Amino acid sequence: MAQITHGVSTGKKATSISTPVVAASGVHFVVGTAPVQMVGGKVNEVIMAQNYAEAVQQLGYSDDWKKYSLCEEIYSAFQLYKTSPVFMVNVLDPTKHKTAVSPKSMTPEENQILLPLETIADTIKVTGKEAGTDFDTFYNDDNCVIEFLGETPQTEAVEVGYSVVDPSQIDKDDIIGGYSVATHKTTGLELIDSCFPKYTTVPDIILCPNWSHDQEVAAVMAAKAENINGLFEAVAILDVDTTEETGATHYSKVPEWKKKKNFMKEMEIVCFPKVALGSRVFNLSTQLAGSMSATDNEEDLGGGTPCESASNKSLQADRMVVASGEEVTQDLQNANYLNENGVVTALNFYNGFVSWGNYTACYPANTDPADYFYCINRMFRWVAKTTILSYWSYVDRKLTRRLIDAILQGVNDWLNGLTADEKILGGRVEMNENENTTTALMAGHVKFHVYLTPPSPLQQLEFVLEYDLSYLEALMAA
Repeated sequence: MAQITHGVSTGKKATSISTPVVAASGVHFVVGTAPVQMVGGKVNEVIMAQNYAEAVQQLGYSDDWKKYSLCEEIYSAFQLYKTSPVFMVNVLDPTKHKTAVSPKSMTPEENQILLPLETIADTIKVTGKEAGTDFDTFYNDDNCVIEFLGETPQTEAVEVGYSVVDPSQIDKDDIIGGYSVATHKTTGLELIDSCFPKYTTVPDIILCPNWSHDQEVAAVMAAKAENINGLFEAVAILDVDTTEETGATHYSKVPEWKKKKNFMKEMEIVCFPKVALGSRVFNLSTQLAGSMSATDNEEDLGGGTPCESASNKSLQADRMVVASGEEVTQDLQNANYLNENGVVTALNFYNGFVSWGNYTACYPANTDPADYFYCINRMFRWVAKTTILSYWSYVDRKLTRRLIDAILQGVNDWLNGLTADEKILGGRVEMNENENTTTALMAGHVKFHVYLTPPSPLQQLEFVLEYDLSYLEALMAA
């Protein structure tokens, strides 16, 4: 028997225009080394941290950034620039990268023996003592500590042997990583493809502190920046090698070094020199990445987009240095010379220490502003990522005029909003007939053409001064 409807009923129809899924901007992906022996941290797995405490809990922390490069990122991103989230991959494996220390006699002080922070706790052997029964181990900020148990304090010397992690065993192959057929595991930079499947967030800034000056590491960073998950893109921030032996210690040597290393791609941003704050020395890439993220997400600047350049924005620094620690002093002319050769630098001029330069590494060879201005370059990549995420759910729906119109209107409304917020000067999407052949439509392939003009950075203000004789007439006025 048919159901009788008597009265008033309602229904709901899906909104024809969907709200865009706005992609995050200024998200770091960093590969390096961390003191994971302190916390039993993971090796060659993507770790997401939202704050300093989370990062330290998962990876450990040490101020020795030459040994533990991820700690520089942890301090800079979370303590100085309040960046979140950050994806990190530690390649230091305590089970592999270690060195045994021969047993030696050690005398406890206040019932404790202090060992180096690099000590791997579960390798400690105390002659005549049993771990967990006679002694326990823990880490403080600077040491691995053996603490003796029992009511009677340990005052006599004991033989102690142990192994230490050895970050010097890490080489560029560990940073680059790859895929092992034998273990079916991915390592190093290749793990960037794991971020989105695992966390549904795509990084757009790639860093390798202490390693990005290496030509092979930089090449892989650029390759990954060009193709993440086969869909997304990022930028790779690289550092110039400022060591005396093989690097460029003076600004005039940097362009030649850059060309020799083939740091010439539009997805690369090259930095010179290092910067320092108090006793801490930073790779400029690390601080630039923090400044870019802060600029992207400052409501009055990027407003959640990479439309604003981080050039002439504050760095957390009080001087510039090279690898030896020697201080670098450069004026505006030196800094502009570096900019003219596609290098971002630092400048201490009128408003304190700032990053200085808007160009990617492809400048001046590439004259397309969508490639050489890094803010425009990043804006194109961000728009591409946002459209992919927003309309992925439309894939495999039946291809109808209504569906096409919904996509066109949705993207155009979003671009109009960006224009109204002055994040772009203008933008539109079209489905052009000459780009959509009948055979392509039969195959379910539709091409949408997005026209986009992000604002260029205001690089130069020129004021022309002229002596105006007409104002002398005031002297003759009655």
